[in-house]
Amino acid sequence: MSQPIVIDIVSDVVCPWCYVGKKHLEKALLEIVEHEVVIRWHPFQLDPTIPQSGLDRKTYMRQKFGDDGRLKAAHERLEALCVENGIDFQFDAITRSPNTLDAHRLIRWAGEAGLQDTMVEALFQSYFEEGRDIGDHAVLALIAERAGLEADAIARRLETDDDKDDIRNEINEASRIGVTGVPFFILAQKLAVSGAQPANVLIDAIRQAMAE
Repeated sequence: MSQPIVIDIVSDVVCPWCYVGKKHLEKALLEIVEHEVVIRWHPFQLDPTIPQSGLDRKTYMRQKFGDDGRLKAAHERLEALCVENGIDFQFDAITRSPNTLDAHRLIRWAGEAGLQDTMVEALFQSYFEEGRDIGDHAVLALIAERAGLEADAIARRLETDDDKDDIRNEINEASRIGVTGVPFFILAQKLAVSGAQPANVLIDAIRQAMAE
């Protein structure tokens, strides 16, 4: 039997386009039935300077985008993709802009149990559709339980520094290989696709990587 094709995805869980990109990939994989696919998620932080306690989202986004309507336009563009991608963006429900280091640790630990993709989906849903603070340890423990992990064990592990350095090293490695924005897809360690490309673009790229 042939080896599965590995798709590595560099992503941040507060990146709405990463959520859209995940849905586009899921659509693409419905057409890639001739080959087994393994997905591996890798960390990226859009803003690692956010304190662990997070920041007020309205203030943070105003400082980042200003009051010129840029944020409103970006949200409207994303909301237009809701129906076709099954995402119920609730931007007004989000009150905190979190530091995502601990969320990335959660994704890593979920991978140890074969639940990495499930955890990524749960984090995206919790943040973008439910407005939950995914920098808060208690919230992360509940999300972990939703994804199939044991909440108390995760809560205890979050209070340690377990894997923090490894996450930071992975983020630095992504920068070293040229990742400046997310989502960033690496197909079979041969072909890179940047951005939340449509499903048909991903299908063509995956098949090209498979052929090579």
